[in-house]
Amino acid sequence: MVLGRTGWASTPGTAKSMRSNRRKDTKPELAIRKILHRRGFRYRVDFAPLAEHKRRRADIVFTRQKIAVFIDGCFWHGCPEHATYPKSNKDYWLPKLARNIERDRETDTVLCEAGWNVIRIWEHVVPEKAARLILDAIAGD
Repeated sequence: MVLGRTGWASTPGTAKSMRSNRRKDTKPELAIRKILHRRGFRYRVDFAPLAEHKRRRADIVFTRQKIAVFIDGCFWHGCPEHATYPKSNKDYWLPKLARNIERDRETDTVLCEAGWNVIRIWEHVVPEKAARLILDAIAGD
């Protein structure tokens, strides 16, 4: 073991940084939710659309319309434009990030098969544009 290394993190600083990442209520989520709420829409936050898949939680859920919205971070979910890859501890991180992407596809499939409309939005999308995508789905466009 490398001196100062904390398991999955290559340095104590990395461990601290990773622990500070939020699972919900990220800045992109809050900005999008604020727009939707201001326009009169109500929704569930950090909610599992399917009871049998409690760990598959969407960021914003419209239960009546069966719309599940995921605001995906570029690093964690492999954005084709902005994804970066760790230079340290690659043996840990690369499979973990690949599994995140695989789980996203599995979640999409499970939800679609159950009749849900899945919307995935990258964190870098301008909140107004992201809200428009969601509102269009609600309207059935």
